[in-house]
Amino acid sequence: MSLIQIIVLALVQGFTEFLPISSSAHLILVPVLSDWEDQGLAFDVAMHVGTLIAVVIYFRKELSAMLRDWLRSIALRQLVGESRLAWAVCWGTLPAALAGLLFNDFIDSELRSPLVIAATTIGFGLLLWLGDVRGSRHRDEHSINWKDVVIIGLSQALALIPGTSRSGITMTAALLLGLTREAAARFSFLLSVPIIIMAGGYNTLKLIESGEAVDWPGLGLGVGLSMLTAYTCIHFFLKLLERMGMLPFVIYRLLLGIVLLALFL
Repeated sequence: MSLIQIIVLALVQGFTEFLPISSSAHLILVPVLSDWEDQGLAFDVAMHVGTLIAVVIYFRKELSAMLRDWLRSIALRQLVGESRLAWAVCWGTLPAALAGLLFNDFIDSELRSPLVIAATTIGFGLLLWLGDVRGSRHRDEHSINWKDVVIIGLSQALALIPGTSRSGITMTAALLLGLTREAAARFSFLLSVPIIIMAGGYNTLKLIESGEAVDWPGLGLGVGLSMLTAYTCIHFFLKLLERMGMLPFVIYRLLLGIVLLALFL
């Protein structure tokens, strides 16, 4: 990989991982539209590591309290402090984890096309707009109940389809369930931690089995850039979200989908 390719893909991953516009779609599209070779599994793993470090650092206080109270809740066999939110994240991760194990190979071979991305980008973009407009936005993430966990968890499983956006579909579900924009985003980001760990672990095993050569300096640069851009993105997204809403991202998704249809239909 060239230096410019590493920089562009790392910045794309960092900026799109936590915005409701689908990082997987952009990482598929950039090589297609630029006529670059696929970046390879090792680089994908590195990008996941970078964005994981970013979200863990940003939410370090919340995650520390959740882990502590989750362990206490197991020992005491009752909910304690932030354990309710921790259990919500754990159970909300299961549908996507199971769907990934069952359908990952099919999705990789059949659904990574620009036309699929165009359809999901437009369709789930409109659904995001509906959630933002119709949601009552009166609840925070600490009010999440088991019904909410099931619905948001199942929605996250849909994000395996390129173009859907993991953060976008989970925020959409949370908004439709009455969470505020910030609460929907915060829960979506917390929910990303175990799923990114699982995806990174799975791809790491595949990388070891494949014996693919690794460009360690290039991966190190990619990790650093994706981490910095993801952290910056999380910070400003949460700061500006209540004021600007989801409409800018909906418009971006619609325009991107239309451009893809024009190019590949």
